[in-house]
Amino acid sequence: MIHGRSVLHIVASLIILHLSGATKKGTEKQTTSETQKSVQCGTWTKHAEGGIFTSPNYPSKYPPDRECIYIIEAAPRQCIELYFDEKYSIEPSWECKFDHIEVRDGPFGFSPIIGRFCGQQNPPVIKSSGRFLWIKFFADGELESMGFSARYNFTPALAEALKWKRWGAQSHLFLRHILQEMNLKT
Repeated sequence: MIHGRSVLHIVASLIILHLSGATKKGTEKQTTSETQKSVQCGTWTKHAEGGIFTSPNYPSKYPPDRECIYIIEAAPRQCIELYFDEKYSIEPSWECKFDHIEVRDGPFGFSPIIGRFCGQQNPPVIKSSGRFLWIKFFADGELESMGFSARYNFTPALAEALKWKRWGAQSHLFLRHILQEMNLKT
C-alpha cells in the first residue's frame, strides 16, 4: 500500500528528474541542430552492487553548455560512498563558479550541500548521511576539459549502526545496574 506522503515523494522526484534532463541508464536522447549536437545526460540509479558514471564524452573533453543530474539511491538503511577517479579535470575557477560538480546530501537540488568541486585535483571521498546523493555536473559555454569518472558503493547507514551500538551499550549498563540491585537486596 502506498501512503499519500510516498506518492507525493515519488511524483516530486519524477518531476525533478524530468526537469533535470536525467534519463534511465543507457537511454540518451539525441537531437541534431545546425550548430551542435545536444545529448541529454544524467541518470537516476540504484544498482545494489554500486556503479560508475561519467561526464559526457569522458575521457575526451566534455561538451559546452551542459547540465547533468545524477541521483544515486541506496536501499533503506544504507548510505553511499562516492569516489572520483584520479583522471579528473574540470575547468578551474574561483569558488567553482563556472564548470563544476555539485554534490548534495539527499535526492533534490535543494538538499544540504556537501561541496562544489572543480580544477585538477579530484574531490575527496564523499559519504552520504542517508540513502540518496544528488550530483550535478555543470559546464558553461567556454573552456571544456576532460571531466570525471565517479564510482559509488553502498555501506550500512552510520546512524543505524550507532543506534544499535548505543542500544547495546545502554542495555549492558542497564543489566549491570539490575544485577547490582539484585545483589544488594539478597
